[in-house]
Amino acid sequence: MRLSRTARVLLRLGAGIGFAVIYVPLLLVLVNSFNPDRSAGWPPSGLTPHWWAVAVRNDGAVGALWVSVKAGLGATALALVLGTLLALAVARRRFLGRDTLSFVVVLPLALPGIVTGIALDSAFGTVLEPLGVGLGLFTVVLGHATFCVVVVFNNVAARLRRTAGSQEEAAMDLGAHTFRAFVDITLPQLRPALLAGGLLAFALSFDEIVVTTFTAGPGVRTLPLWIYDNMTRPQQAPVVNVVAAVLVLLSVIPIHLAQRLSAGTSTTSRI
Repeated sequence: MRLSRTARVLLRLGAGIGFAVIYVPLLLVLVNSFNPDRSAGWPPSGLTPHWWAVAVRNDGAVGALWVSVKAGLGATALALVLGTLLALAVARRRFLGRDTLSFVVVLPLALPGIVTGIALDSAFGTVLEPLGVGLGLFTVVLGHATFCVVVVFNNVAARLRRTAGSQEEAAMDLGAHTFRAFVDITLPQLRPALLAGGLLAFALSFDEIVVTTFTAGPGVRTLPLWIYDNMTRPQQAPVVNVVAAVLVLLSVIPIHLAQRLSAGTSTTSRI
């Protein structure tokens, strides 16, 4: 489709405005993390790495960082197992309710986070508390896994749709049992999709705040929760800017890697 010169200019202008609305605030957070003043102002009176050194020595921020890392790794591991199994069932099997299962798996990503959080809080209170399991890191991992499963499922299912099942059938015809055929044939083909889905799942978990608020309990603070709790404290404002900048950078890296992996697998044709 050929666009007129006016249409191209308007399209580029609209795209530029959209990107500016998204990324300029993030850039301001990064610049303000080097602002020598305690209050955020523009333009900054100078640039200094002092607040970065202060943030490294802040026990609350460092502790929250490790909690976020542990929650992200736990949710990602759980999502990789469940998402892969669900994708294999939907893509390789024909059974009653297959489309319904796909819808149910994807639904948590579309639901408002506050709805998911309230539902999980109620479910944990009903099921886990009578067993002596209170809100904590374990419930955060379970809560994050509900939407992390979706990105793994979508990546693996898309990869399976581009991969014919005839290779697995040929391996089994040659004597390989189901698990052996999966390890030798299917798993190597799924590896890029699993890596991309895992990176996206970790990024989603790492910066999640709404569901975490309902599932963390009073003794667990992830990095987003630490930022939210300290935003209204004037003495912590510079450190909050640093931690927010770190959060942005740590979220961008896995998303960028996942995008490159997904782009690499999208060129693979069906055998």
